[in-house]
Amino acid sequence: MNKKMNKMKVLVGLSGGVDSAVTAYLLKKAGYDVTAAMMTVFKNGYSTLNPDAKGCFSPHQEQDVLSAREICKILEIPFHVIDCSDSYKKTVLDNFRQEYLSGRTPNPCVLCNASIKFQAFPDAARQAGLTFDKFATGHYARVSFDDERQRYLLKTGIDSKKDQSYFLYRLNQDQLARIVFPLGEKTKEEIRAIAKETGLPVCNKPDSQDFYSGNMNDILQAPSETGRFVTKDGKILGTHQGFWNYTVGQRKGLGLSASKPLFVLGFDIEKNNVIVGFEDDNVCHGITANRLNWVCLPSLKKPLCAYAKIRSTQNIQPVRITPLTDDEIKVDFNVAQRKIATGQSVVLYDGSEVLGGGFIKTVF
Repeated sequence: MNKKMNKMKVLVGLSGGVDSAVTAYLLKKAGYDVTAAMMTVFKNGYSTLNPDAKGCFSPHQEQDVLSAREICKILEIPFHVIDCSDSYKKTVLDNFRQEYLSGRTPNPCVLCNASIKFQAFPDAARQAGLTFDKFATGHYARVSFDDERQRYLLKTGIDSKKDQSYFLYRLNQDQLARIVFPLGEKTKEEIRAIAKETGLPVCNKPDSQDFYSGNMNDILQAPSETGRFVTKDGKILGTHQGFWNYTVGQRKGLGLSASKPLFVLGFDIEKNNVIVGFEDDNVCHGITANRLNWVCLPSLKKPLCAYAKIRSTQNIQPVRITPLTDDEIKVDFNVAQRKIATGQSVVLYDGSEVLGGGFIKTVF
């Protein structure tokens, strides 16, 4: 049989940045049959967006496509553009708007990865006629198979500053079985050095911003509605034009005067009130979470001591996890936490392994 026919076919999801470019280079160098594709999620008609905004969702999508196309010419690999804008709007943007207007703070990257980038995108690529055995991206994370547990494991990247496992915790076993993360064992410095040595023009390109860097109301498009800033005991401190313009933990941009900096503590949605207080007021000892996804274990049947992140940039925190139902857990923190917002994700770890996680339902 022709040796070339035995090569594993890998589709690399390009973003136009250095990480995915080096991913394609490393896989081709390792002897894989590499094809690259970029998913597009921005569709004409979003006239309310800031033209200078950056991020995954921005009017500058075509610039990223041109960058990805240039990378593929240098690496001499096929390049395709796959339109995922309809799926992205339905799954990510519509959810983003619904969550914000319900007083929660969503993380669109979490939903995008599980539902779009690692599902709708490769599915659409296959429907477009592309054939491949594995799907690769430039995420800093690792995947392995555990023979004893008969499960695919998601693990943190070795570069703790760039680890992206927090954003990937909703991937299921079928998805993990088809994924390749070539950068999981490398540091960002190594990746930029490889890009420079290889002559890739994106070697010094800044890291992309998460989602959208403009005003969130550009996407929400909620009409102004006068509400009040109030303290926990009901004291009125000022007015605003809609609770959805604020997030829990926010300090800047409130336009309020006080003896110490004020922070957003929460919302009274029915009254359109933003509840504010000092930093010491914004302390919690635990949360509940639902819409769970377990990765390194099939489910949780009894209490477990582990570690957790409630933000991607946070150091892991020791916790005790207690199952409440099949789809809800209580997470008690050993050390009190600040600025926890409902709608965000709590991701649970055992060492380098991602146990699973869910969306924060309540804070106590």
